[in-house]
Amino acid sequence: MQNLLDPAILFFVFGVLAGALRSNLEIPKSIAKFLSLYLLMALGLKGGFALAHTGLTASVALSLLAAIAMAFLVPALGYAFLKTRVSHFDAAAVAAAYGSVSAVTFVTASQYLDAQGLAPGGHMAVALVLMESPAIIMAVLLANAIRRREGTAVLSGAARSVGAAAAPLSVGKILHESFTDGAHLLLLGSLAVGFLSGEAGKSMMQPFAGDLFKGMLAFFLLDMGLMVARNFHEARKASPALLGYAAAGPLLHAGIALCLSWLLGLTVADTALLMVLSASASYIVVPAVLRYAVPEANPALYFGLSLGITFPLNILIGIPLYTGLAQRVIG
Repeated sequence: MQNLLDPAILFFVFGVLAGALRSNLEIPKSIAKFLSLYLLMALGLKGGFALAHTGLTASVALSLLAAIAMAFLVPALGYAFLKTRVSHFDAAAVAAAYGSVSAVTFVTASQYLDAQGLAPGGHMAVALVLMESPAIIMAVLLANAIRRREGTAVLSGAARSVGAAAAPLSVGKILHESFTDGAHLLLLGSLAVGFLSGEAGKSMMQPFAGDLFKGMLAFFLLDMGLMVARNFHEARKASPALLGYAAAGPLLHAGIALCLSWLLGLTVADTALLMVLSASASYIVVPAVLRYAVPEANPALYFGLSLGITFPLNILIGIPLYTGLAQRVIG
């Protein structure tokens, strides 16, 4: 209940209500993009300052290895469950969206942990970036295998109309686009700046990366609430199996992350963030890539489910639930 009374979360709820009432309230795209870049920059700086304080340790390496393991395990489990319930292409695309991560959910969880007095390691920002690509790679490999089995070629929307095949997306191109994507590059660059500048940099950037952060997050979550309301109707069109997966799948993924964290002896804060990352679903980077990497899949499914169902559930219920479980099991 305390999480629901957080001003940033209340602005998210307000955005959902305003969108449901079909209000003309709207955040201009340029401002929404600035807010997104600001949050990633501030998060990267915070992570860099924290990493400079703790240093590179064995526990840091274990946390990153756990993140990579979850990035491969989640889409594999998702595809295994969904391939008998929807088309194989849709199963691969939805599994990729849920195997990847949501930066906004991560930022919100980081703020929540700070408010609870649980300081996550700065290296978890690196985990966020590392967990983006594996699911996309698996989706492309699965889609290529399905095409070979069915004897079809990958076709873009334009190519379908003239019967020409589009060039398949290579793994190298996926990795390049993932790590040079503007948002990820800003996050990594800010992490490096924070790490190199240390305590002196933290003092200088406190008004920017610290004092403004909560207000900027509230403004951004207002925009996200409006987006959720606009896309919820797409999610409602999905089959009961997909709706169940969107609601219950993240809980299973978070549970696996909790068990892995317990086995590896991770801290409570790192465990909570790993659970959040494992339970989140991408609705920005992965859908953009899947539109031309797996054009046979229905974008309304993987975009509508991740943004219309899983994102609000994680923001309103998931983050405090995962944190509480991490404290009970790890703490």
